[in-house]
Amino acid sequence: MRHILVPVDPTQPARTRSAIEQVVRLCREEPTTVHLLRVQPLVSGHVAMFFDQSKLRELQLGMGEEELQAAGSLLDAAGVPYTGTVRVGRSAKTIAAAAREFACDRIIFGQDEPGLAGRLFGSLAQQVRQLLDAKGDPQVIGS
Repeated sequence: MRHILVPVDPTQPARTRSAIEQVVRLCREEPTTVHLLRVQPLVSGHVAMFFDQSKLRELQLGMGEEELQAAGSLLDAAGVPYTGTVRVGRSAKTIAAAAREFACDRIIFGQDEPGLAGRLFGSLAQQVRQLLDAKGDPQVIGS
């Protein structure tokens, strides 16, 4: 059975749709476990000092759950079961860690045109590839 991780970024809905379409095709070919992951960014110390830490974490997790709903709806419509997880942290490191934790053999980002930051610093998929490089970890698919 294949295990696939799909990082969800609500600021790039076309990329998420592309990833979900790939996942649906793969699920029709062979048994697959699908994990949706939303990584909420860390809050700066200046902002965090005005919030109770447990309340801030609750807000971040709640927002992340809401942001997973669109991708979950696409999988629901295709009849593909999945689990959804929200984590707080740095995107590339958190995605790589979750892929290892869930024993995923693929991470599917979908296709999208990289913005200026992606061209200068490398896309998120490229950063995850570098973190997982040469360790026999999951294959990273997408831009």
